[in-house]
Amino acid sequence: MTARIDHAITTGTLSSDGQSFPLDNNVWVLGDESECIVIDAPHDVDAIAQVVGQRRVVAIVCTHAHNDHVGFAPKLGQRLSAPVWLHPADTELWALTHPQARPDADLADGQVIRVAGTDVTVIHTPGHTPGAVSLYVPDLGVLFSGDTLFEGGPGATGRSFSSFPTIIDSIRTRLLTLPPETRVLTGHGAETTVGAEAPALPDWIARGY
Repeated sequence: MTARIDHAITTGTLSSDGQSFPLDNNVWVLGDESECIVIDAPHDVDAIAQVVGQRRVVAIVCTHAHNDHVGFAPKLGQRLSAPVWLHPADTELWALTHPQARPDADLADGQVIRVAGTDVTVIHTPGHTPGAVSLYVPDLGVLFSGDTLFEGGPGATGRSFSSFPTIIDSIRTRLLTLPPETRVLTGHGAETTVGAEAPALPDWIARGY
C-alpha cells in the first residue's frame, strides 16, 4: 500500500531565551495502515496518538530540539512504544527541555529511514538550530522542512543556537536544489513548494531575513 501523509495541528507555546510565545505546530505522520513515523512531538500527546491510531511507530523523528517540537517527545515515545530520534548537534538544546532524558538514537545526514515501503532521507539543515534536519521523501515529492524553510522565508534565527548565514546556506545548497515541484510541509503554517520559494532567496539575503 502506498504511504500517505496524515496531519494534525496542536496549540501551545515556544519558550526560548526567557520568553514564551503562543503558536500552532504542524504534526506530520507518514506511513500506511500498519506502520508510520511521527515528525515532531509538540504540545498534545493525545492529539498525536489519535492520528497514529493502532499503527506501529517506527520512530518519532524530531526536526530540531526547540521545546515546541520536542516538549512531549519522551512522553509520546512511552505512549507509542517508539524511539525518539534527534540529530546530536541539538543535544545541548534538547537538555534545556529534558535535562534528565536523552533521545533514543541519533539522526545523521544522508540517513535513510524506511517506512511503509518508502524511503525518507535525512538532510542536515543547520541554522535555525545546529541540529536541524529536513526529511525528503522522493517517492511522494515531499520535503518536511521543520522550521528551516517556510512559505515566504527561512526559519527564525534571532535566538540562541541559531545562525542566519548558516540557515541560508542550508536552504540554498540542500533544499533549493530539490525538484521545484517538491511540496514543502513546514513545522508551522501553510505548505509551499521549492519552486515557489527559490526566486526569493536573493531578497532574503539582502534583507537579512
